[in-house]
Amino acid sequence: MLDTAPPTVHPIGITGDHLVPRGELSAMIETDLPIGAVLSDVHAALDGHGAAVLVAPPGTGKTTIVPLSLAERDSGRIVVAEPRRLATRAAALRMAALLGEDVGGTVGYSVRGERKVSARTRIEVVTSGLLVRRVQADPELPGVSTVLIDECHERHLDADLLLALLVDVRGGLREDLRLLATSATVAADTLATLLGDAPVVTANATTYPVTVEHIAPARHERIEATVARAVGKALATTEGDVLAFLPGAGEIARARRVLDNLGEVDVLTLHGKLAASGQDAALTPGPRRRVVLATAIAESSLTVPGVRAVVDAGLARVPRVDHRRGLPGLATVRVSAAVAEQRAGRAGRQGPGTVFRCWPAHEQASLPPYPEPEIRTAELSSLALELACWSTPDGSGLAWWDRPPEGALAAGRALLRTLEATAPDGTVTRRGRRMAALGLHPRLARALLDGASEVGARAAAEVVALLDGGASGVDVEDELRRLRRSADGKRWRRDVDRLASLVPDGDGTPDPAFVVALAHPERLARRRKGGAPVYLLASGTAAELRDAGGLADAEWLAVAEATREPGRAHAVIRLAARADEKLARTVAAAQLTETEEVTWADGDVLARKIQRLGAITLAETPLPDPDSAAVRAALLTGIRKEGLGLLRWTDDATRLAHRLAFLHERLGQPWPDVSEQALLSEVDVWLAAELSTATGRADLGRIAVEPALRGLLSWREAARLDELAPDRLTVPSGSRIRVDYSSGSPVLAVKLQETFGWLTTPKVAGGTVPVVLHLLSPAGRPAAVTSDLASFWKQGYLAVRAELRGRYPKHPWPEDPMTAPPARGTRRRT
Repeated sequence: MLDTAPPTVHPIGITGDHLVPRGELSAMIETDLPIGAVLSDVHAALDGHGAAVLVAPPGTGKTTIVPLSLAERDSGRIVVAEPRRLATRAAALRMAALLGEDVGGTVGYSVRGERKVSARTRIEVVTSGLLVRRVQADPELPGVSTVLIDECHERHLDADLLLALLVDVRGGLREDLRLLATSATVAADTLATLLGDAPVVTANATTYPVTVEHIAPARHERIEATVARAVGKALATTEGDVLAFLPGAGEIARARRVLDNLGEVDVLTLHGKLAASGQDAALTPGPRRRVVLATAIAESSLTVPGVRAVVDAGLARVPRVDHRRGLPGLATVRVSAAVAEQRAGRAGRQGPGTVFRCWPAHEQASLPPYPEPEIRTAELSSLALELACWSTPDGSGLAWWDRPPEGALAAGRALLRTLEATAPDGTVTRRGRRMAALGLHPRLARALLDGASEVGARAAAEVVALLDGGASGVDVEDELRRLRRSADGKRWRRDVDRLASLVPDGDGTPDPAFVVALAHPERLARRRKGGAPVYLLASGTAAELRDAGGLADAEWLAVAEATREPGRAHAVIRLAARADEKLARTVAAAQLTETEEVTWADGDVLARKIQRLGAITLAETPLPDPDSAAVRAALLTGIRKEGLGLLRWTDDATRLAHRLAFLHERLGQPWPDVSEQALLSEVDVWLAAELSTATGRADLGRIAVEPALRGLLSWREAARLDELAPDRLTVPSGSRIRVDYSSGSPVLAVKLQETFGWLTTPKVAGGTVPVVLHLLSPAGRPAAVTSDLASFWKQGYLAVRAELRGRYPKHPWPEDPMTAPPARGTRRRT
């Protein structure tokens, strides 16, 4: 079990063997470092105010000399909070070495899974996250006199939270608790305000000039290759060791492979995943010239000795939401101008130096001025759990450097409710406190706690350690087998041992998919029908399984990692375990729903009882007696989706619609808009009666549109319809011929001979719109078009007559059509 309780404190000179007597400690520490000049100011600030801010650049001794000096004066324990595990261990080793002791004596350290302290320990270096857990367990911090929060300028989420909690503790429980916040930058005003307008002490380091050179990447050149070129130039043109900053362990490994042939130069690495021996080697001067490839940890938390040249890749890993894993993750971004300056300063600690920046000089001005605080960009469910444990779920009442963003905090709180870590009102549950004590992301804490009881503590711990650290393969079970036997699984196996010791052991059968699903129930997935290995996740996302290996025939998966790639229709499954429906129903019982659904699907009303797990359909059966309102809604959906063609449109209905549309356009209201768009928008009104008895597509096809359209008219409009837009007109021959309104204008197609004696053009719409006459030959072919008969008889008829007399000699073609009798057929030619 990870011991998070503060140890018993024995002040120097009182209890224990081989203690360093108080008053003699100053003789055992270095005093020639820049911090020595301000130690008395630090003590005075803490004595007078109880809190202080120490601004000191890297290399001044603030991390090691200040705690030793505080321990000489204080009777209680000095706790130093560092942002990283590596820095925690290194700071403790350095202070112990200054005292000529081993770690675990006067100076000890505690990180997750490792603790080296004793009853003699006066100074304990811990990670910020671990100290948050201790404050949560016992806010009074018994036996602790001073807490030093180191490297506050890095703005890590744990450090921001720790600062807020300690200020709260000091304001309510421990007025005597002294707080010292250190920063490597001069932006300390806000920090001082948070500590109650605390005094600011500044230590100035002796620095030497640093020459800046820019070595821009070649086209398509990977950053580690650019760094390797810059390292080569640094070795050729400068003296001393070279410190190269790269964003992560992967880039460091690739850069090291490129630099392996340097000859009389030792290439070392420095990052958080490195074994302790490797870390120590990078921090210890060697007999030969060295190149140290490091992550951002070497910016301020650690001092690499002997450096006279710095190579800066210009990139850093920063916290972001890792959507692939659904957990906090890291993203690669450009460094800020402040970070670039801090990295460059490492070259000027021991003499004039040079920094080689791996980006074009003109891009320097576009760098952001400062790094983004982690609290603004990170996934906040872990923070939300800590706040719930502190009885302030929304973070109100705490003094924040930057308040947590409301949206991200709300999302974190929602997840906690889903995991039953908090009650609906936001208060932490007993289960939530157990989850917080594990020091894992809430998803993984849930998987470990519930998984241990179902599949066994070790089996659950193996999967959780894999999910926490990431994997290189796709199949969870393959990855577990590889890690159990491979050399690179040593750290994983150590994490498994630690995690398994934190929870009670169950007696279930090991099932990796069960544990994965506990962490990500919304990522349970079922294969879609068809040839392609595409799965539908319970969340509703479609994801494709590539390089499936042993998962190729799996119908169900518990997906641990998935990514979205630009230009692809589906997400890509990166890590998953074979599952089944029984497992899905067990783990994600909260996502099971059974609904009666009446929808429009495949061209008809579909009434079903459906059982789903999230978005995944598990089973469906026909619904024999669906709700009438739901059927009506489905019918309306179908009509709006497929159009009015689902209804029965007779010729009379179509002509009526054209007549009404004509009147609406020419006369406006009260004549209704019968365009398809208008009719669809109110189809539930004008077809209300007809839809009340319809149950499917066939019934829609029997609905007569004409009477429904007439229902849109009041009795006044219905009485005037034939007057204003007659369906037929009587021509001089006595024929009653239909008027065509389909074009938006009234058109009468009539044989020319039947219009003889018709002196004026007929008009509709109350005499405002002339009818367009299509005058036809005896064969029914168009001979002339006019909307002014009088003009046509005088100017156009003679030409038409001359043409038609030749074609139709048996038909009458009078010279004076205005006085000639109309004719329907052949007569004596005149």
